[in-house]
Amino acid sequence: MFTKYPCGGYHKGGGAKKVPGSVMAYDRTAMLKLLRPAMTRILTPLGRALVSRGIGPDAVTAIGTLGTVVAALTFFPLGLLTWGALVITVFVLFDLLDGVVARLGGKGGSTWGAFLDSTLDRVADAAIFAGLILYFVSRGDTLMATVTLACLVAGALVSYAKARAEGLGLTADVGLAERPERLVVALVAAFFSGLGVPYVLAAGMWLLAAASVITVGQRVWHVHEQTRER
Repeated sequence: MFTKYPCGGYHKGGGAKKVPGSVMAYDRTAMLKLLRPAMTRILTPLGRALVSRGIGPDAVTAIGTLGTVVAALTFFPLGLLTWGALVITVFVLFDLLDGVVARLGGKGGSTWGAFLDSTLDRVADAAIFAGLILYFVSRGDTLMATVTLACLVAGALVSYAKARAEGLGLTADVGLAERPERLVVALVAAFFSGLGVPYVLAAGMWLLAAASVITVGQRVWHVHEQTRER
């Protein structure tokens, strides 16, 4: 079985300690509830192959992050938005594959694995938005580079607010834009922008910036209300 961890999402089972049911992560979103079972079935044969070769979930997590970072910082600055979005999407699926590998008996299904997964998620997210910032800078679009930077900073604050709240024994699993939603908007916008659809990337970045800032505010308010009750 997978285990839910603070800020680490739906991660590796093994002998990891379970976190109280009120502390939930990304699997609460409707998108993952719909996609996870189907993707798990698709990825299970690959997971078995990796386990048979002694490859554990931590290695899968690291490979997925490395691939995302390289793709984002290579394709996006060069203006290859569609290819970048496609390659990154493939590596983002490693976020599901590591859980499959853990369930099938791979090494690393632990609290450490959950921490590693959550930390490397932040690295991957930063690389994606940094790549888009470089794309806008290379085209002299200072405004959109700034908006995309706001997406990066606000997205990091969304995750930090939740982590800090849970570290204090509170919850902060509220808000418009959690990680899956941010990734979908960014990658879909980049994909269609690369195909020549006008304004879609700019619209996506403005939407993400606004939604992320609102989410930070929602989480701060949610934590504030909990502290008032104590």
